[in-house]
This record gives sequence, structure tokens and C-alpha cells, in this order.
Amino acid sequence: MATDAGYAKYVCDQLLHAGGMSVRKMFGEYGLYRHGKIVALICDNQLFVKPTAAGETVLGRPIFGAPYPGAKPFFNVSDVLDDPDTLVRLILATDAALPAPKPKAKRATQSATTSGTRPAKKAVKKAVKKAAKKAVKKAVKKPLKKAVKKPAKKPTKAAAARGSRRRS
Repeated sequence: MATDAGYAKYVCDQLLHAGGMSVRKMFGEYGLYRHGKIVALICDNQLFVKPTAAGETVLGRPIFGAPYPGAKPFFNVSDVLDDPDTLVRLILATDAALPAPKPKAKRATQSATTSGTRPAKKAVKKAVKKAAKKAVKKAVKKPLKKAVKKPAKKPTKAAAARGSRRRS
């Protein structure tokens, strides 16, 4: 069951005082970010916060739950939603305890690809594709040329005589 947009908005409203919060829709559910770092998931109209020692200190005895089948257990803090102060303290503690997000690799821009400085992977892929296409053309044309240029050989007298000897 996908999360309602209204529920996601309610969670964001409760975390207004945390600052730097943003939400992104992911696969029918929502990811909750603080300064670009994912700190919680909103799945099936429930709030799941990433488990950290600092977060456990804020909650005391947290309730664990999987946000989706096969996921590692997160803190299920749906019962804390009505207490925005505790929720904000939990998100701030979790954010402080989690490592900074890894920087993403920069993508090649359109101007870079048109100026001739293509990334190596694309250049290799293009060269392989071109070579394969050339090899296929060559393989198709060669036998065709041979078949058109050289008519079938007529049997020679010696071959005909050998063939008649074998039959007897």
C-alpha cells in the first residue's frame, strides 16, 4: 500500500522546526532528508527512522519494524508523531550520527560530448559497436561477391571419367 501524500505532508509539518528537511517520492513511498542526507522513510503511512545509538538514547526503548519487505529494521516512530519536540530531537540526533552522503559522480554535459571529449566508456562502446557493424557488413558482402563473380565450375573430362569408373 502506498503512502498518502497527506500523511507525508503531516510528517513534514511535524518536523518543521528541525530545519533543512525535504521529502522525495520514491517507488510510491517517501524518503525524508535533512540537508541532503536520508534520515527516515515514510512507508505504508508509517514513519521509519534510521536506527542509531543517538536515536535510541532519545527514544529510550524504540519499536523496530521493516519499512518494506526484506529491509533492515528501522525505528518505527509513528507513535511519536504527535510529539513534535521528541520527533525533532530524534531527527537531529539521527542526522548528527549518520555519515555525510557520498558525493555523486558528475555526468558529462552536452557541450563536453559535442566537443570531442567523450567519457572513455562511451567511446569504447561506440568503437565496439562500429567494429561489429563493419564485420557484419563484410561477412555478408564477401560471400555475395564470390557467388556473383564466380559461376559454378563445370566438371572436367578427367572428373567425368573418374565418376564413370566409380560407378562400375
